[in-house]
Amino acid sequence: MPAEYDAVVVGAGPNGLVAAVTLARVGWRVLVVEAQDRPGGGTRSEELTGNGMLHDVCSAIHPLGLASPALRALPLHEHGLEWIHPELPLAHPLDGGRAALLHRSVDDTAAGLGADGRAYRKLLSPLVRTDLVDSLLSPLAFPKAPISLARYGLAGIRSADGLARARFRTDEAQALFAGVSGHSMLSLHSPITAGYGLMLTLLGHLVGWPMARGGSQAIADSLVSLLTSLRGTVECSRPIRSLDELPPARAVLFDVGPRQFLRIAGDRVPARYRRHLEKFRYGPGVWKLDWALDGPVPWTNPEISRAATVHLGGTLGEVVEAEEAVQKGRCAERPYVLFAQPSLFDPSRVPNGGQTAWAYCHVPHGSTFDMTERIEAQVERFAPGFRDRITARHVMGPAAMEAHDANYIGGDINGGVADLRQFIARPTLSLVPWATPLDGVYLCSSSTPPGGGVHGMCGLHAARAVLRRTRRTKKAGKRP
Repeated sequence: MPAEYDAVVVGAGPNGLVAAVTLARVGWRVLVVEAQDRPGGGTRSEELTGNGMLHDVCSAIHPLGLASPALRALPLHEHGLEWIHPELPLAHPLDGGRAALLHRSVDDTAAGLGADGRAYRKLLSPLVRTDLVDSLLSPLAFPKAPISLARYGLAGIRSADGLARARFRTDEAQALFAGVSGHSMLSLHSPITAGYGLMLTLLGHLVGWPMARGGSQAIADSLVSLLTSLRGTVECSRPIRSLDELPPARAVLFDVGPRQFLRIAGDRVPARYRRHLEKFRYGPGVWKLDWALDGPVPWTNPEISRAATVHLGGTLGEVVEAEEAVQKGRCAERPYVLFAQPSLFDPSRVPNGGQTAWAYCHVPHGSTFDMTERIEAQVERFAPGFRDRITARHVMGPAAMEAHDANYIGGDINGGVADLRQFIARPTLSLVPWATPLDGVYLCSSSTPPGGGVHGMCGLHAARAVLRRTRRTKKAGKRP
């Protein structure tokens, strides 16, 4: 009897859904099974504080959503996805009412950085290229922009702290670069953290830092709608605990991390591969807050209200110190805070009025220390009177984040440490890291290249690996 499905995808996060869509577009019959009651993984939105206010539970701002080859190639606008662009991609306030502002234009950004304007323009202008982004998101493919990639690599291999101090002199330029580099969830003294900063900054100039109208859930919903139009199927509230629970299929793709995969596959995993996956390292967790507010955030510098994303951490030295504390197992006294104010630009999230805000900071893996007071103190530092605007608060520490999404081990939203070692070997050192030793079984989560972020590239690469194997099998005259 032929299998009912050609492929089964376990996990309906963006990577799993992109893998499913990629296979369905070439005529495969695809089933996606999801443990939670709705698809989305890190792109779910919920009414966390009541009164009809919609909050993004995890990711909220999506520069890679527009830049990723996996997502930009799909007609998601025909399935309800609409991007909203704030006036500014990013703001980074400093004490005394100062602020560094990231504009869509490199020149406009440079103009606001005073004495560092020329250095900023020299560093970023050659890198604002779509083909460079394509190469960075396909690390095992022949680069589309080898010269730009080499230029990026020479700077990006450095530590963020080292590059910022070498290239810039002003507080504004150094702090702006520190904030974007802090997304790496690494010590900013570590190699390749400059690469994270460069990538996110050039994305701001290339495509902006947009949000999905109606919340990040709209990204997942548009992918599900597209998959359904291709006759794919998504079944939620269906956790998978062993391979025996899956229907027969030519290929199975897991949008789960190494730890979950080992639990599901059990003793079928060869000992050597198991040892490699058991050595996979998870990084810091996050402490996340969502607020309902009775009005806009009262920033000291009103320019901050032009951006949906705000990095709160002060100077380069302060951001470096805060992230270094986390790497040493401590919760920072003055944390580096990633802050978003989406309802300023998307009123559909607050149908009954008011505003929403969203923030998190990095904490040691699995930490239980309550960072609420420290996060709010950092907001209050740059927006006196912020606490008076709060009408409701929702708190999620690392344990709650992992309960929300089983891939967030210890609160690690990045799918595993993304330092130089695990950038090269993710989750193992292989020319096809998405393939496992089990016949027809693949990984497609953010624990595979190119790593974390809402871009779907892990799913695209895994699906392409499946299709390459299928073509080779047919060419050899074997049964797939």
